[in-house]
Amino acid sequence: MFATGLCFVAVIIVIKSMQGRIPPFESAFIRYLLGTVFLIPFAGKLWREGAGRKLQVLLSIRGVVHALGVGGWFFAMSQISLAEVTAIGYLTPIFITLGAALFLGERLALRRMAAICIAFIGALIILRPGVRAIEPGHLTMLGTAFAFGVSHLMAKYAVRSASPSMIVAMLTVWVAIALCPFALMNWVTPSITDVALLFLVACFATLGHYTMMLSFAAAPVAVSQPVTFLQLVWATLIGVLFFEEAIDPWVISGAMLILACITYISWREAVLKQRGRL
Repeated sequence: MFATGLCFVAVIIVIKSMQGRIPPFESAFIRYLLGTVFLIPFAGKLWREGAGRKLQVLLSIRGVVHALGVGGWFFAMSQISLAEVTAIGYLTPIFITLGAALFLGERLALRRMAAICIAFIGALIILRPGVRAIEPGHLTMLGTAFAFGVSHLMAKYAVRSASPSMIVAMLTVWVAIALCPFALMNWVTPSITDVALLFLVACFATLGHYTMMLSFAAAPVAVSQPVTFLQLVWATLIGVLFFEEAIDPWVISGAMLILACITYISWREAVLKQRGRL
């Protein structure tokens, strides 16, 4: 997870350094289109595995939802600070927990409900409505966190009948397809440097997802999840040192509250699973 955090922070640095030269949806499209390069070595295996029509429909819808989230993330990166993007992004696991109870039939105990409510209080601390102006970047990032939560829930459902490699591959393909029309609507011809930077983003993002899967296989989520807080630390430092962003104690406080709730939910899940084995 430490390596995962480094990879995702590297993604943030590269995108932020591009300074919005390429429109958000176009940047996201090029990033995913370049990401298909990593599927080439596994094309034969994925073709043999195949997927039924029902699964393909599910994965295509997931691709559209995830594409909206990715486009929103690229837009938020150009509008608000690195720390705010990272902090609001911590709401994704909260949306996943809530959605799993509503749509996948998972049990949502009273203590988990309380943790979710506290996490949303953390989001209000970050946004501080009525105290300061809420910018489009803030609202977009909230929508992005929600879209990613829905995408993860659909993946959790799909993994019952498809391999993780198939799900990841189809996500890359369908997100690129879904983003294509949005990118063409406001197309700006990228320079060779911009294409190279977006390929670098694809490399770091792919490596980050891979190391995340390794961490999930090596240790319980309750152990690995708190390490994600380091992403906020790095994002804040990078924002201050390289992009002249001010440190906002309200953002840090709200993010810590959200992360504490995520850690608690992960820990409770690990405890309940252990009891089930006993």
